[in-house]
Amino acid sequence: MGGRQATVRTARARIPAAPAGRKIVIPPGGCTGWHYHRVRLDAVVLAGTLTRVLHDRTVVVHRAGTAFVEPAGIRHIHLGHNLGSEPVVLHVTPALPPGTPFSLPTPAPHGVTPAVCREHAGEPVPPG
Repeated sequence: MGGRQATVRTARARIPAAPAGRKIVIPPGGCTGWHYHRVRLDAVVLAGTLTRVLHDRTVVVHRAGTAFVEPAGIRHIHLGHNLGSEPVVLHVTPALPPGTPFSLPTPAPHGVTPAVCREHAGEPVPPG
């Protein structure tokens, strides 16, 4: 019998890893303050419930296990609240070089109450 013999290769086990990024924790009652990002961010809610207020006053709720995108640029001002009783834990990509601001504080968008967060009025998201 002529021909080629098949070679069977076994796949090596791979351990899934989260993409490089930052862990953000917002304590119960905490708020990020109004801000925006220089680059697009992909976020996954690992724990808790995050309530975001967007530049157009839209309110979006993200529960643990859900993902969302924060577009880049000043036209996408937003803030995040933790209205729950447990910390909100986010995994956010991309990772930025050390010393690079994660977010840029900004005044509230036109028509939105500036002091939506009692403890913040536009402070950046704390690094995770």
